[in-house]
Amino acid sequence: MTLHHVRRGSGRPLVLVHGLGAGWRSWAPVIDRLADSREVIALDLPGFGETPPLAGEVSIASLTDSVAEFLREQGLDGVSTTGQSMGGRIVLELARRGVGGDTVALDPGGFWNDREQAVFSATLRPSIALVRAMRGALPSLLGTRVGRTALLAQLSARPWALARETVLPDVLGLADAPSTGAAMDALTKGPKQQGAPAGTVPGRVTIGWGRRDLVTLPSQAARATELFPDAVLHWFERCGHFPQWDAPDEAVRLILENTD
Repeated sequence: MTLHHVRRGSGRPLVLVHGLGAGWRSWAPVIDRLADSREVIALDLPGFGETPPLAGEVSIASLTDSVAEFLREQGLDGVSTTGQSMGGRIVLELARRGVGGDTVALDPGGFWNDREQAVFSATLRPSIALVRAMRGALPSLLGTRVGRTALLAQLSARPWALARETVLPDVLGLADAPSTGAAMDALTKGPKQQGAPAGTVPGRVTIGWGRRDLVTLPSQAARATELFPDAVLHWFERCGHFPQWDAPDEAVRLILENTD
């Protein structure tokens, strides 16, 4: 399968891998600023955006396989990668496999304990069901501070301060993407993220975490850095699960300063 993707800018390539939601458009708040310095390749994972779903099992392993094959197809061996949420987990899995170059993972999944994994499933699944049920009203609801606060409190530290255009693609993606449910099963029922012993990753590893993340809790950062001992941890203050929403300038700086 060839993954749908967009390319912006010129310079050293940088691949962006999204989480649950809008596909490559999840990076809209930061992609143009990244493209001022780099050639940015933002892809749609299978079953998100404009890429069709996988024919077989949807798992973190199979989604990672699809990205690894895309990198080979595109001649992007050794490329730097950045991912957020599920995409953060995928780029860390690529690094664990020895694929790619420098890695920046923003609020990655997969580092929860059993209780946290169960809470993640029990809270996010009803949220997804709600946005699906309210699909037609979402543009209007997200156009108000009250609506954004009510719908996005789990995802953003300051949802009322965000623009509708920032959040609408990801919320619609949760409602519309064919693989949202299967990817949620992979995250909540599949294995947790494995680590990489010191000295085995192909480049620098940077993990960014929102201090106010209510999806992948800040306490999980300690497990992530224990499993990836080569990683450097960066905290986003006053930031929830989406640094590209809550701290876009800081996210751009972190990515550009920690990828070649």
